[in-house]
Amino acid sequence: MAGRPPLDLDNYLPYLINRVGFALVETFTPDIAPHGLDIGMWRVLAVLSNNGGQRQVDLSGLTSIDASTLSRLVSRMIHAGLVTRIRSEKSSREVVVALSPRGRALSRKLIPIAKRLERVASAGVSARDMAAAKRALLAMHGNMASRNGRRRGEKTKGN
Repeated sequence: MAGRPPLDLDNYLPYLINRVGFALVETFTPDIAPHGLDIGMWRVLAVLSNNGGQRQVDLSGLTSIDASTLSRLVSRMIHAGLVTRIRSEKSSREVVVALSPRGRALSRKLIPIAKRLERVASAGVSARDMAAAKRALLAMHGNMASRNGRRRGEKTKGN
């Protein structure tokens, strides 16, 4: 291995981000699974709860779920009564996804749990450091999105 640069995973940002993300998903899954949700469905509920109805193409970017996977996911969520999908008034080719009353109620129930999980994960980290970490992650995401040819604000597949 002489001549190869070392890679210390314990100090490698992509690995650290992945570890935190995995731990958060693993911890949150028992809270959402009894409602028939997986983490992708949760992201859809959270985005729609925060942003209102979205064109399916925009929802794909906001949730970091590729379009074909999102289409299947939304179909499952429609079947579960969590969202509705209707043609846009602006274009018959566009589809708008919105929360149903059941989806809104479930979002209201799960958002405090998600916020509590964020507080648990950030325990011992100052508010200033959390704000800096979030700014840094948003900037890094922007760097990767522009490198991959995505619009500003659209999320990459792996996030």
